[in-house]
Amino acid sequence: MKRYQSLRGWGRAAASALLVALLAACSVEPTYQRPDVAAPAAFKEAPVTASTGASAVPAAADAQNAGTWKAAQPNDDALRGEWWKVFGDAQLDALEEQAAAANQDLKAAAARVQQARAVTQAAKSDWFPKFDAGFGPTRERASAASQFQPASVGGTNATIWRAQVGASYEADLFGRVGSNVNASRADEQQSEALFRSVQLSLQADVAQNYFQLRELDTDQDLYRRTVALREDTLKLVQRRFREGDISELDLSRARNELASARADAVGVARQRAASEHSLAILLGKPPADFSFAEAPLGPMTVRVPAGLPSALLERRPDIAAAERAMQAANARVGLAKSAFFPKLDITGAFGFESATLGDLFMWSSRAFILGPLAGTALTVPLFDGGRRKANLAQARSKYDEDVAQYRQQVLVAFREVEDNLADLRLLDDQMREQNNAVDASQRAAHLSRTQYTEGAVSYLDVIDGERQVLLSQLQASHLAGTQAVATVNLIRALGGGWGDLQAGEPGVGAVGAAPAPAVPVAASGVAAVPVASGSRASSLQQDAAVPEPAQQQVVAKR
Repeated sequence: MKRYQSLRGWGRAAASALLVALLAACSVEPTYQRPDVAAPAAFKEAPVTASTGASAVPAAADAQNAGTWKAAQPNDDALRGEWWKVFGDAQLDALEEQAAAANQDLKAAAARVQQARAVTQAAKSDWFPKFDAGFGPTRERASAASQFQPASVGGTNATIWRAQVGASYEADLFGRVGSNVNASRADEQQSEALFRSVQLSLQADVAQNYFQLRELDTDQDLYRRTVALREDTLKLVQRRFREGDISELDLSRARNELASARADAVGVARQRAASEHSLAILLGKPPADFSFAEAPLGPMTVRVPAGLPSALLERRPDIAAAERAMQAANARVGLAKSAFFPKLDITGAFGFESATLGDLFMWSSRAFILGPLAGTALTVPLFDGGRRKANLAQARSKYDEDVAQYRQQVLVAFREVEDNLADLRLLDDQMREQNNAVDASQRAAHLSRTQYTEGAVSYLDVIDGERQVLLSQLQASHLAGTQAVATVNLIRALGGGWGDLQAGEPGVGAVGAAPAPAVPVAASGVAAVPVASGSRASSLQQDAAVPEPAQQQVVAKR
């Protein structure tokens, strides 16, 4: 009979454990699904043809490159590669390495990732029971009723020594613990995606500051040559003034033009100093410990394949971070829903207790505690004034907010790609015409100086010609810098760069190609449109038309 009762007890325990396991498997967390977004089939501003003058070469490799892009899948943790190496600039490569090693914003983002991982580990600890140990005396008064004594006897006072081990465990009913872990995991993944976003922004900011600094170096070079030219012009005017060929008015005008050019040159130097200081901060250095040698921006062209719009959903870390936020909000909806269901806490304590310290660790002093305050407690929520309902409504609203922000982030990403594609496409034409303007202004300035020497025109024509040359060259320099920055912005908008750079593989056109009358076609088949910086004189542009060994075609794989 006793054996039968024992079997019945074990059967009830097994049934209870099975019931707890089944309830733990019944999670009330909604199944997460990525919200649909309206992704276009192709980018509107993606170039279809590459042309120079009247000739046009179809960019057949564009379709080929686009075909290598697969449907969007979570891949935001993929290695982005050293995309800045497509520019073929050793100085830029060194600056990127320094920034990756010492930038403080990047280190702070890495620390936030470690914080998120620690929070996830803390959430996972709720899956395991908790144990603690205690030792010490307690002064107690036991009532007569608790000792089955009549009320007239009264209570008894005693000092009890205890040494015991306590255990507690919360059963994961209805996915309460699991939903909290899922939310923490999504927060961790969001933190990692934000780290990669900070990393990509740092890389792009370093490249942008670098090209802007080199653009200012080009401007300084222009003003240096302009000042030298106007000094020579002033000497000519002074000689003619001494000979009585011209009045003092022309001499004053020549001095004014020279002083104005020197003042503008100082202004460019001031802008360059501020840009150099900004680059130093990105590298994690105080401005006093960093200096950048003057290096004017030379001719350069990089062709970046835009790929398919759906690829942005798997490449851009900011979109990945927005999606992870949705996952966390979805898990917290399940956590809020689990509050409407029973909660099972299993606690207990076992050890020794005695009225004297000397008898505490005797086998006869062993004891355990079970009861309302220590033991198995299944609590069912009944009334809380609408708190749980409000928490659930808040969690659902937070999820809806994150969905809207995710879709908005995708739209912003599409716009950024389209903007930079349009910039690069239109900049090719604008720079070509600006180079023609530089050539025309230089020819006009040469004619005006020659005719002024012969006395055919006034000095105002010389001033106007030299001003037009400077303005057209400065505009060409600005366009060259804008093109470099727009290329960096396009790579940033596409979510980063590529893997290992290998020549002969499709993806990116020529880097550092010099101006040429025809349209060279890279090994990938993508037409590479050469664009000159426009900051050199015509003779320098002609010299640059011969490719140097360092200006080789570099091809990268997406």
